Amino acid sequence: MKEINFHSIENEKVISREEDNVCLEFLIPSTSDFFDGHFPQYKLLPAVAQFEVITRFSRKYLGTQRYVPNIKRVKFSAPIRPDTRIILELAKSAAKETVTFKMADADAEGKVYSSGSFKYLDEQR
Repeated sequence: MKEINFHSIENEKVISREEDNVCLEFLIPSTSDFFDGHFPQYKLLPAVAQFEVITRFSRKYLGTQRYVPNIKRVKFSAPIRPDTRIILELAKSAAKETVTFKMADADAEGKVYSSGSFKYLDEQR
């Protein structure tokens, strides 16, 4: 029987944090079921899984709901392979009711995997 890992994110570490922004480093292991079937010969983290991780951390650190009423823009620049160390930057703008994000490689300076922004609802709503 296959062990369920609930998309485990290992070694989540806060690099910096202020009221409306946070920078995290983490690893999504090759054993994560995010990689199941996507693709057998060349595993990569699906775009929907990247957005899942982004909204999860936005809720945890910035107090936004997981429900996203509108994705303003998003760009997926490079595939994320299993066991890649990732830097995630999140910044919340209360005036615009948006969160901007950037997912980059922790080991390859300048290599961006995805970036964009989305409308959010506060957790209190």
